[in-house]
Amino acid sequence: MPATRARAETALSERPERAYRTRYHATWVLPITSPPIVNGTVVVEGDRIAWVGPRERAPDGRDVELGESLLLPGLVNAHTHLDLTAMRGVLHGMPFFAWVRALVALREELTAAELLDSARLGILEGLRAGITTYADTAPNEAPFEAMRELGVRGIAYREVFGPDPARCEDAMGDLRATVTALRARETPLARVGVSPHAPYSVSDALFRAAAGLARREGLPLATHVGESDDESRLVERGEGEFAAFLRDRGLAVGARARSPIALLEQCEVLARNTLLIHCVRCDAMDVATIARHRASVAHCPASNAWFGHGIAPVGELLAAGVRVGLGTDSMASNERMGLLDEARRALTEQRARGRAECDARTVLELATIAGARSLALEREVGSLERGKQADLAAFPLPRGGARARDPDDALVAALAGARASLVVVAGRVLVRDGHTLAPDDGCADRVTAVTTRLSASRRAVAARWRPPPPFH
Repeated sequence: MPATRARAETALSERPERAYRTRYHATWVLPITSPPIVNGTVVVEGDRIAWVGPRERAPDGRDVELGESLLLPGLVNAHTHLDLTAMRGVLHGMPFFAWVRALVALREELTAAELLDSARLGILEGLRAGITTYADTAPNEAPFEAMRELGVRGIAYREVFGPDPARCEDAMGDLRATVTALRARETPLARVGVSPHAPYSVSDALFRAAAGLARREGLPLATHVGESDDESRLVERGEGEFAAFLRDRGLAVGARARSPIALLEQCEVLARNTLLIHCVRCDAMDVATIARHRASVAHCPASNAWFGHGIAPVGELLAAGVRVGLGTDSMASNERMGLLDEARRALTEQRARGRAECDARTVLELATIAGARSLALEREVGSLERGKQADLAAFPLPRGGARARDPDDALVAALAGARASLVVVAGRVLVRDGHTLAPDDGCADRVTAVTTRLSASRRAVAARWRPPPPFH
């Protein structure tokens, strides 16, 4: 039986039936928007949550005993590059500018089938880590196809590149055509957005045009910004490695704005539908600007640390009322598709900055309801509430009396890296007893072979690199 057909039949067999209710019982239920419930129950009917509360008061239904576990909403990954899962560890140790150059070249060596396998594996690893929603940016269709195929929730932001303003209309023509085709294939779970990549790879004209498209079409928009010192030097002074690279290609380079965030403001990119990825290089004026435009932020602590970019001012952003979610970023700048790992790192980093108000509950919210808000999905997911989509994740309760009494601390401090015992998306079970239910068609082995090939060619690719389309 072909793999695609097998996946489809598995999906049909696991689809929720509205003829019965399912009662998920756990030692702790964490609704997130209300206090934890000891010996709690979540009742699911079809693809919706029908009831949340103490077990003894739960309405009738089919029982699923989760035992000594914590049951919470499915985790929301506010930034991924699923198609880059095959690059895990390949570019380790490279400085940011060289890393960007090598990554673009290596991705050009991957076939459509390899990109799709890479995205599939990223989702399967994410599911085992309790992630049910993915906000992905990519210049190809692989993440969108993988989301549809594996039945997870997500936004596939289609990336657009082009630092040459003279080629803006060509880039926009391609983007409009691609987005139109993808939107025709959207599902209630998998949706489409746009992503002008970053200030070092997108001209002011292209930023304005992409933002205009997003406004007219009601599309979410994501962009990388405020990530590195070299990006800031390019925008603020027309200096640094990115500036030299662009000049070598005959492009005029000069100061563009006070800061990368200010650049986005003057290009009319900042809006409520805008997701700003990273925001490490943000001062008080930038934070105020983000808040004023009601844009949201995807915080990626592990990826930021990978390059030594610094620590984003999460405490200041939250204090200003900015919606902040957590992201894993790509496996080319991380080693785990684990959002509880990101929550733990976010907590320790903000504590190190003296932001004592950032506690386990705060970062757990970043991984759930706050992440959903950052993607404008809070009416559907991010908390366990009656009427919301039935996206659930359960984790075994760690040993230790103190943590057994503090479920927030248990999830953030003790369960980082743990495998979810159960994952449900829209009422459909995708992980049971710690194992994904998607058929094993050798995807992981194929991706491992691709990673081995890319690792062998890394040095040669870095030496001969030239900017392939659409980066120019």
